[in-house]
Amino acid sequence: MTAEVAMPVARQRVGSRMRHRLGRVGVYAFLMAGALVVLLPYAWMISASLKPEADVFQTGLNLIPREIRWQNYADVWRQYPLGRWLLNTFLVASIETLSTVVTSVLAGFAFARLRFWGRDPLFYLYLGAMMVPIQVTLIPSFIIVRQLGLLNTYQGIAVIHLVQFFGVFLMRQFLLNIPGELEDAARIDGCSWWRVLWQIVLPISMPAVAALSILAFTAGWNDFLWPLVVINKPDIMTIIVGLASMRSESTPWGLLMAATTISALPLTVIYITFQRWFTEGITMSGLKG
Repeated sequence: MTAEVAMPVARQRVGSRMRHRLGRVGVYAFLMAGALVVLLPYAWMISASLKPEADVFQTGLNLIPREIRWQNYADVWRQYPLGRWLLNTFLVASIETLSTVVTSVLAGFAFARLRFWGRDPLFYLYLGAMMVPIQVTLIPSFIIVRQLGLLNTYQGIAVIHLVQFFGVFLMRQFLLNIPGELEDAARIDGCSWWRVLWQIVLPISMPAVAALSILAFTAGWNDFLWPLVVINKPDIMTIIVGLASMRSESTPWGLLMAATTISALPLTVIYITFQRWFTEGITMSGLKG
């Protein structure tokens, strides 16, 4: 009798394990297919950067160059001020990142921990500003920057991104997950709010700060529309605007893809280096995709 009862149970367990394994295989297959779709443009970019000009748009998707041409990288570095563009972009993105982190930490701490009149309505109003596209404020921002005499300057590029609405939202969401008992104990011991922020909250918030830094630096590095509006001097161009200026009636696609590959390297290195902190910061803030 016991054996007769045990057999269906064993079969049910085996069937459940098989379904679980098949489900995992399906998930992995879907993720691999998605990864291939995402990585294919990058593979084509790198492949095109190593091809002679005549082979870039050959018939068929041939990712393996018939002739590897490393000279494209040397030519694009010699013919265009690529180093200057990269330096400009790094400077602007660094200024924007530093300012974004400082303002986001301060504002996020105020919205998450301090109690003052109108805090929640002000935050909702602030949150609503995230819904406004940058194109809506492009002309007013340009007029203000022009009146300040900041056209064709690093300050003019960076000023519009010194404060990021998303950064404040990210830091507030992260700080809400920190137990309030920590700062209550510090306040009882006589710590000021500045000391609580600097010695208690900020060290705990480093994953969120790292995630915000990567997002802000990436946004500054890849920004195209605003630098295109306020810059018309080649020596002030950022890398994205510089790449766009390389396009013409006879675009050197091999050189353009080589320059694009070079421009993607800094962000790739930064993300790989700080990937653990980035993932932890996004997860703990509750901003899951």
